[in-house]
Amino acid sequence: MNFHPRTEDPLRRLGSSEARLGGLVQDAVAGGTPLALFHIDIDHFRSINENMGVAVGDEALALMGQRLVDEFSAQALIWRHGSDEFVVAMPRDANAPSPQQFGERLRDAIELPLSVLPYTLFLSGTVGMALCPEDASDVGTLLHHAENAVSQAKHEGLNLVRRYTAGAPINLRSDSMVARQIVNAMANNEFQLCYQPQINAHDGRVVGMEALLRWHSPALGVLAPERFMHVAEKLGVIVQIGDWVLKQVFAQARIWRDRGFDDLSVAVNVSAMQLMRPSFVDEVLDAVHAAGIPASMVVLEVRENTLAKDMSVVHRTLAHLHRQGIRLTLDDFGMGDSNLDSLMRFSVDKIKIDRSFIKGVPNSSREVAIACAIIAMGHQLGMKVIAHGVETDVQLGFLRRNHCDMLQGHLFGEAVSAEEAGAVLRRRYLRAESFAAIKPDRALLLLDDEENILRSLVRLFRRDGYRIFSASNVNDAFDLLATNDIQVILSDQRMSDMSGTEFLGRVRVLYPNTVRLVLSGFTDLATVTEAINRGEIYRFLTKPWNDDELRDHIRQAFTAHEHQSQLRQGI
Repeated sequence: MNFHPRTEDPLRRLGSSEARLGGLVQDAVAGGTPLALFHIDIDHFRSINENMGVAVGDEALALMGQRLVDEFSAQALIWRHGSDEFVVAMPRDANAPSPQQFGERLRDAIELPLSVLPYTLFLSGTVGMALCPEDASDVGTLLHHAENAVSQAKHEGLNLVRRYTAGAPINLRSDSMVARQIVNAMANNEFQLCYQPQINAHDGRVVGMEALLRWHSPALGVLAPERFMHVAEKLGVIVQIGDWVLKQVFAQARIWRDRGFDDLSVAVNVSAMQLMRPSFVDEVLDAVHAAGIPASMVVLEVRENTLAKDMSVVHRTLAHLHRQGIRLTLDDFGMGDSNLDSLMRFSVDKIKIDRSFIKGVPNSSREVAIACAIIAMGHQLGMKVIAHGVETDVQLGFLRRNHCDMLQGHLFGEAVSAEEAGAVLRRRYLRAESFAAIKPDRALLLLDDEENILRSLVRLFRRDGYRIFSASNVNDAFDLLATNDIQVILSDQRMSDMSGTEFLGRVRVLYPNTVRLVLSGFTDLATVTEAINRGEIYRFLTKPWNDDELRDHIRQAFTAHEHQSQLRQGI
């Protein structure tokens, strides 16, 4: 029994194996030896390709296939199927183990450590099986049922062995199903492009459109790129898809340019496989020339993991494109495994903060710290920074206050057709109310988890003409700080979710120009002294308070803020 290496075309490989399988199925249906067909899906295999590299993944699959052949070829027909899947057909003669026992032996073999230097991999596999003639009487149905058995098993968990059950829930979008459908998707015109606006964080103006690919498969439904692009790369069809995308996007850019949008950029995602092609630079430049648009209108978005590939080839490709005027964005920044040295070597104009970090701001200290660090680092390296996945006004306010340059996300619109995107461009500015000039009046934030005290403080300071914001919990306070230019903060010390000094310590990191005061009925001298020494609070005030004295403290706080502001401006 011969194992076919990964590099061979998967459809041809499947076809030759099906021919041999057909004889076994015919014999079983005719009353001969019954058959058990096993579909094996290696669990979480994509993480190996992404974290250790495709070369490690290729070798791991080759070694796994050889292991299965060495162990089971005397009893069964074995072949690769799809990207990281195997199929095993076992005649159920008198000497064969039961299908369940054989499936468990397959699973146990997969679990043995696999040495791919310098790594030792510990894999697991989910095994689905279908029986002939009990479950199916033809090759196609038998293959489908075995694959569906894997999907049914995954509703319970991973690393299981399960037989196909009619009517049980299945996953119609497994990698092997995708592989079968995607080969003809281009010829059948199943791909479509959508466009999502990119916004200037200063004034809300639409300055770019990112092209996003969607596959409208009659069999699988609508799929986003993350669901099928890794399969397209392994099958090699990514080159044809990428070439089609470039030509379509550049042609659309020409239409928008002819309509007067000559200051617009169009962003296109490119894969590592495209960048590794020696002809890729010429392909991009030829497409730009054919569309009749300036190179500066084009932005190629490259995932951060791409920098960890063959750096010399990728570096030459990106450098050549950049010299020709093509602009480059490093996508999903913070999620890849590139290092700062490689980032400085590459000619990148913008870095895009991954949406996972934006989701947590401003309430998660970890995501806040990472987002702020990326913005600062990008600016230090002379790059613009774009935040991806902006969905709320709070996130918008936080990013603007921390000097992010560009924004993208559902807050400004989902990905839409080219015609709908044209309507967005004609509006020019999105969510104008969120970008209105910040009023110069004095803004005071009051935080206390006791509602009666909070109301009393609001009434007290209202007479002084401040623009007052009040919050009864820390999360609401962070939201208000993210969306408003607040100069002075007065916080209670003892609160249920966080102490006042801890809250103001975090505020100092996020909004260092604020003046921060604590108002508390409890005095913890050690905590207060430490907070003052670290510069986290301006003053510590006690309850109960004298109205006139408290109002005077707040007036002095605003005066201190204005003095600091003048010093920063060199006045």
